[in-house]
Amino acid sequence: MFTPKKVKYRKTHKLRRSGLGIASDKTGLAFGSIGLKTLDPAWITSRQLEAARRAMTRFVKRGGKIWIRVFPDKSVTNHGNESVMGGGKGAVDHYVAIVRRGTVLFEMDGVDAATASEALRLASHKLPARTKVVLKEK
Repeated sequence: MFTPKKVKYRKTHKLRRSGLGIASDKTGLAFGSIGLKTLDPAWITSRQLEAARRAMTRFVKRGGKIWIRVFPDKSVTNHGNESVMGGGKGAVDHYVAIVRRGTVLFEMDGVDAATASEALRLASHKLPARTKVVLKEK
């Protein structure tokens, strides 16, 4: 799974309003010829990213090249169910990537477009946001 090797601050703020707008970065294809773009803002966990990556890799039978454009670098903390108020912030539970509308999550190259789009469709079922497959303009 994806976790940061080293972080400056172990626990981050929740940032409730983050991710509501439209993405200004990572909106176009930079590496591959076909990609998966989000239509909704979301917090995508490292487990979901890994599940999507595995689904794509298995479908193309480890052919081609896959780029993952987002990285889960935001820590999410969790408390026990019966903890009392005033116990402080919980321990880091998992990491998420904050994704805005229009962010390209995955890119592929080295396989034909039909195979790549089917692999990306399978990967999209593992993600919490609506997505669409985008092609590079020639």
